[in-house]
Amino acid sequence: MTLSDLSTLTAAYGFTERHDPVPLFKEWLADAGKSEPNDPNGMALATVDEEGLPNVRMVLLKDADERGFVFYTNYQSQKGQEILGTSKAALCFHWKSLRRQVRVRGIVEQVSEAEADAYFATRARDSRIGAWASQQSRPLEGRFALEASVALYAAKYVIGDVPRPPHWSGFRVKPLSIEFWHDRPFRLHDRVVFRRAAPGGEWSKARLYP
Repeated sequence: MTLSDLSTLTAAYGFTERHDPVPLFKEWLADAGKSEPNDPNGMALATVDEEGLPNVRMVLLKDADERGFVFYTNYQSQKGQEILGTSKAALCFHWKSLRRQVRVRGIVEQVSEAEADAYFATRARDSRIGAWASQQSRPLEGRFALEASVALYAAKYVIGDVPRPPHWSGFRVKPLSIEFWHDRPFRLHDRVVFRRAAPGGEWSKARLYP
């Protein structure tokens, strides 16, 4: 493979002409939706606790636009408390079938109550019951305790709609950097990063050594 070949491939992936990473991310996510067998919107979410010790777990992306990347959780959970404490997070998407990866770092804000209500209403009824029943990240004395809690809230909301719990909502990661990575032969991978000083600012673009 020649340097000319690498330049041609870079253009094909959409790096060269792009000055806004969000449309490119959406294209890559759409590609993943066609090839990934499970959860193309799955992403690793990294946070830090009050001592600066990191935590990482998989969550599902529920929306992405110029404002940022949205996911939902229990605000009383470990990740919820860590995000509320720092207002910062990082994301990583890895699509094995495409040999692509996207990394995001940014500032986190809470979504509006209207957004959270609208999304919560789309969830299966049992999932909405589960949001009430689960004291996420807290000690559980046994599986029976969880099942009993589910039964309790199922009985409470046996008729009518299941409202959104006040402690359950969404976060929006407002990116300060978005890096696109694509596997290339001999580990000469393509890496292009978009950066900006603050949410809403102009993006700059740089190529990184693999």
